[in-house]
Amino acid sequence: MGESQTGEARRSGGRQARLALRAAPLAQDLRPVRPGMSGGRYTPLTDADVLKIHNAALNLLEKVGMADAPATGVELMLAAGCQMSDRGRLLFPRALVEDTLARAGRRFVLHGQDPRHDMEPWDKKVYFGTAGAAVNIVDPVTGGYRESKLRDLYDSSRIVDSLEHIHYYQRTVVPRDLPDAEEMDINTCYAAVMGTSKHVGTSWVAPEHFERSLQMLHAIAGGEKAWRARPFVSQSNCFVVPPMKFAVDACRTMEVSVRAGMPILLLSAGQAGATAPASLAGALAQEVAEVLAGLVYVNAINPGHPAIFGLWCFVSDLRTGAMSGGSPEQALLSAAAGQMAHFYELTGGTASGMTDSKVMDAQAGAEKGYNHALVGNSGANLIYESGGMMASLLGFSLEGLVIDNDIIGAALRTIRGIEVNDESLSFDTIRSTCLDGPGHYLGSAQTLQRMQRDYIYPLVGDRNSPKEWVEQGSSTALERAAKRTRDILTHHFPRHVSDAVDAQIRDSLPIRLPREQMRPQG
Repeated sequence: MGESQTGEARRSGGRQARLALRAAPLAQDLRPVRPGMSGGRYTPLTDADVLKIHNAALNLLEKVGMADAPATGVELMLAAGCQMSDRGRLLFPRALVEDTLARAGRRFVLHGQDPRHDMEPWDKKVYFGTAGAAVNIVDPVTGGYRESKLRDLYDSSRIVDSLEHIHYYQRTVVPRDLPDAEEMDINTCYAAVMGTSKHVGTSWVAPEHFERSLQMLHAIAGGEKAWRARPFVSQSNCFVVPPMKFAVDACRTMEVSVRAGMPILLLSAGQAGATAPASLAGALAQEVAEVLAGLVYVNAINPGHPAIFGLWCFVSDLRTGAMSGGSPEQALLSAAAGQMAHFYELTGGTASGMTDSKVMDAQAGAEKGYNHALVGNSGANLIYESGGMMASLLGFSLEGLVIDNDIIGAALRTIRGIEVNDESLSFDTIRSTCLDGPGHYLGSAQTLQRMQRDYIYPLVGDRNSPKEWVEQGSSTALERAAKRTRDILTHHFPRHVSDAVDAQIRDSLPIRLPREQMRPQG
C-alpha cells in the first residue's frame, strides 16, 4: 500500500512539474504552432480539375459576362478592354483576364497596428481569423438568442486580441442598437480597431461612410502617409450579387477604398443550390469568374493593388434551401477555393467553421473540427469565419471564440505535420532508454524538450482523468470557456491607441461606445 502511494505521489509530482514547465511562455519560433505555417497537403482538386474550372470561369466571363456595374465601373472596365454585349452585360475577353492576372498584386503584407501581428498571406501560409455579420448573440447558459450590440462587437475584438490561434479580427456581429447606417459603419470600425492591435477587416455600405472612417484610421496611424505605408484595416467588399451581377453601392465604395490605399477582400458568396449551381464544380467555376471580374475592376483603378481572392463558396441544404455552413460540402468547397488561389498565385481568402448548430455542442465541435482541418491543410491563406460563428452565420458566441481557439490550434498542429530527421528519429534516445535507462521516456531530456515544441495543449479542453475531473467540479467545455471569457472581459482592455488620439476621434465622429465601457470597472 505504501509503495503504491509513494508511486502515485511520484507520478503526480512529475506531472505537476511538466505542467509547470508547459505554463512557461515560449518564444514564437519555438512554439508547436504559429501564424503563417505552410499547408497544402490536402488537395480535393487534381491539377486537371483546376484547369477545367479556370477555363470554365474564363468562358463564363467571355460569353455571359457581368451585369449591373455602376457607370464609373463601366467606364473603367471598358477602358481596360472589356466589351459591352447587346444585353448590356460587360464581357471580359480571355486576354484581358490573363493580362490582369499577370500584373495583379502579390506578396503584400496585411499589417497589424502592432507589427508583431503582421501577416504574410502568400504561398501556402495559413492564418485563421473571424468574420461575419451575425445579428444575434448566443447566451452560454440558456442557449437563447438576443440581438447583437456594439458592445458585443468590441468585446469579441478584445477576446480575439487575447487568443493565440486567431490571427486577425474581421467584424463579427452587426450592432443592432445602431439603426443609422452611417453610425453603424463608423462605430463598427472604431470598436474593432480599439479592441485589438491585430489586423482588422470590416465593411461600409456607402463611400461617404468609408471616407469619414478614414479620418479615424489616419489619426490612429499618425497621418495619411503612415496609413498608406502600413494599412492595418482591410475592406470586406461584397462587390458581386451572385449570379454574375455587380453590387452598385459596394462597387462605388470599393473604388474609393482602392484609391485610399486600403487592401480589398473581393468577396463572392454564392450559395450552391440557390445563388450558385448545386454542382460543386459549377458553383466554384461561377465564383472564380465573379472574383476574376472583381480583380479586373480593381486593377483598372490601380494596377497591382492589394486584393484578396475571396472565394466564399457557401452551401445549401437542398432539402430546405437553407444555408449549411457546417457541411462536408462546405469543407470541400473552401479547400478547393484555397487551391484555386494557389493556381493564380494570389492571396486567397475563404470561410470555415460556420457550424449549423445553434449552441456550442458536440455538433458544433465536429463541424468546426473537420472544416478547419481540411481547409487549413489545403493551404488557404486567410480562413475567415473561423471563430464564434453559430447557426450558419446567424448567431455568434463569445464563449465559442475561446473554444474555437482550441480547435484551430489543434488544426494548426495537423498543418505542421511530423518532422522527420536524424534527431527526431530518436536513435540515441531509444538506445539510452532501453540499454541504460529506466525503460520509459517520461523523464528523458528529449521528452522535456519536445513536450513544448512539438505538442499543443488546449486552453479549455479537459484531459484529466474522470476522478480528477469530478474532483474539480465536473465542468463542461462551455462552462470553462465561459469562465475564461469572463476573465478576459474583466481584465483585458487593450490600450494601443492613446487617449489623446481617442479624444480626437470622438471630437470628429459620432462614437457611441461609452468610454467607461473601455476601462476596467471598480
